[in-house]
Amino acid sequence: MSSKNSTVIGEIMMNKLETVDESDSAQHAARKMSHSDVSSLLVVKGANTVGIITERDLVRKVCAGDESSRNVIIHSIMSTPLITVNSSYQVHDAANVMIQKKVRHLLVVDEHGAKGIVSTNDFANYLKQNIDMDEVNAAIIRSLLEEQSENPIA
Repeated sequence: MSSKNSTVIGEIMMNKLETVDESDSAQHAARKMSHSDVSSLLVVKGANTVGIITERDLVRKVCAGDESSRNVIIHSIMSTPLITVNSSYQVHDAANVMIQKKVRHLLVVDEHGAKGIVSTNDFANYLKQNIDMDEVNAAIIRSLLEEQSENPIA
């Protein structure tokens, strides 16, 4: 793996790309996610990727409603447009895209097409492996001490 400051998103993405047809049911998508152990599926129409369906979509748009998942068609609940980043993006740049676009999954692509998916869980795992908690705690303490010296209690 590259150094902490130069890690690219292609190094932390999940290479497993699973798809579901836009005409399939939400129940089919949920079962496929469960069997494939993924949190999202690319939604396809023929040979084209047209969106993404996530566990969150299923919970908020199907489970929270009264309709049976057998009767809900993926096309009606998928998220679109699908937000993509290049596999050479730095991790922090991809995280900024995710924050700006308010999404939890990004499709990672290169000049040959789709390469993988990166989710908020992938970022969390990356941080867990690469962040020095002693440095974080020291920065928090420094910040608190600075704040206290600027605003002393009378």
